[in-house]
Amino acid sequence: MPPAFGRGMTGPARRARRATSKRSSETHPRVAGVDRDGGVRSRPVPPLRLEVCGRLAWADVAGVAALTEAAVEVDGCRPLGEHVSLHLRHGGEDPGRNILLLAPGPDGRDILVGYAHLDPTDEVSGSSAELVVHPAHRRQGLGSLLVRTALAESPDGRLRLRAYGDPAPARALAAALGFRVGEQLERLHRSAGTPPPESPLPDGIRLRPFLPGCDERPWLDLASRTLAGHPMFGGWTAQDLRVRLRENWFDPAGFLVAERADPHQDRPGAPDGDRPKDPELIGFVWSKVHGDGAGGRAHGHGRIGELYLVGVAPEHRGRGLGRALIVTGLRWLHRRGLRTVTLQVGADDAATRAAVAGLGFTRKGTDVLFSRPPGPGR
Repeated sequence: MPPAFGRGMTGPARRARRATSKRSSETHPRVAGVDRDGGVRSRPVPPLRLEVCGRLAWADVAGVAALTEAAVEVDGCRPLGEHVSLHLRHGGEDPGRNILLLAPGPDGRDILVGYAHLDPTDEVSGSSAELVVHPAHRRQGLGSLLVRTALAESPDGRLRLRAYGDPAPARALAAALGFRVGEQLERLHRSAGTPPPESPLPDGIRLRPFLPGCDERPWLDLASRTLAGHPMFGGWTAQDLRVRLRENWFDPAGFLVAERADPHQDRPGAPDGDRPKDPELIGFVWSKVHGDGAGGRAHGHGRIGELYLVGVAPEHRGRGLGRALIVTGLRWLHRRGLRTVTLQVGADDAATRAAVAGLGFTRKGTDVLFSRPPGPGR
């Protein structure tokens, strides 16, 4: 593991970090912030240095990881979502922009006090950003500076902000900068100690494991219809799927797809010459396990199961397939010895709410997406 950003880095290491990608840098002696009541105020802070770049060097990646963990210890939830975290672990291999906010440390070396990631790839809804400020450097307007920088980097001036756990300071900052509450995702929890009763599949439908090398294209086609507009998982690309299939936590036994049970169609897994090129997928349930020891990585908490993704083709809804998929995922996680299962549901997702009704889920928190359109003077 490389050293934390700005700590103990030698001259060659710093030069290598700067050479990784083109960076822009600015110095900010004073920044605007937000009071408890949401009002904007200015406060002098030590000279700050802001760097905006593409791909990060590994020293930067380690620094952002350490910054994130410091925030988790204080806030109790992760400030950056899975999509950003995955790309960070691979050095930020996407068209996004990384915004690093540095301040002089006690020994005169730069330390990372704030970070934001800008994803400009959604041409329909506009760019989105996620950010984190070190707990020891909050209430100094650093969050405001990160958001304003992300706005300036947005190709068309639009920006959406993601806030995990819906913290009050995030709402105050968003309101002060002209953002409005958009999509909301509720986090549901359930004890997996007792599995739910089996829920039969509708007639004519069967489940099988996802087959890498066979199912990518049909699954992405189905996901584009079932997850369209989802604030976290909408608009997945083939690269988004490949990254997750390479993760240590991925278990093919937990990624099941539903298809028509046509006795005249060769089953997937047959010799390549007899296997259908594009299976007709009509639903899926993807379950994952994360926590201490899951995937060979330590996470600082016990193992937790997650109903990661569930989807049903619109033309096959209303037949009980969604509930059957959810129950199948819950029972699989129970067999893995999990005691807690999580699920994210959109605030307006009536279909998923109906499917999980009576299965013992309780609401544990909300994640929010704030939005602000471009406007005169912005």
